[in-house]
Amino acid sequence: MDTRDLHDKGLKLRREIFGREAVEQRMNAFGAFGEPLQNMINTYAYGDVWSRSTLPLKTKSLAAIAMTAAIGRAAELRVHVNGALTNGCTAEEIREVLLLVALYCGIPAANEGHRIAHDVLRERGAA
Repeated sequence: MDTRDLHDKGLKLRREIFGREAVEQRMNAFGAFGEPLQNMINTYAYGDVWSRSTLPLKTKSLAAIAMTAAIGRAAELRVHVNGALTNGCTAEEIREVLLLVALYCGIPAANEGHRIAHDVLRERGAA
C-alpha cells in the first residue's frame, strides 16, 4: 500500500473513531504549518498502526488512555477517552486503566486522568 492509500485509510479510521468534525478541527488547527504533522498522523498512526488487526481498537484506545494520562497530555487524553467510548469501552474499563496508571505512574497523573475522563463521560452521558 502506498502512502496516499495509507493516508486515506488513516483519515477514514480517525473520522470513524473521533467524528468528522473533531478530526477536521484538529487537522485545521495549525493551518498549513500543521499539515505535515497531520499527514504523518493520518498515514502512520492511523493508516498503519491503528489499522493493524492484532489488537482490537478497544484495546488500543485503553492503551492510549493509559499513556496519555501517564505523561500528562490532557488534550490528547480527552480525545482518546471520546474515541474509547466510540470503540466500545465502558466507563468501568476506562476507570480500571486509570487505576493502573495510579499504581505504575503516580496518583497525580491518575487523578488528572480521572477528572478528564469523568468530564468526557458526563458530556457523553456515560458517567
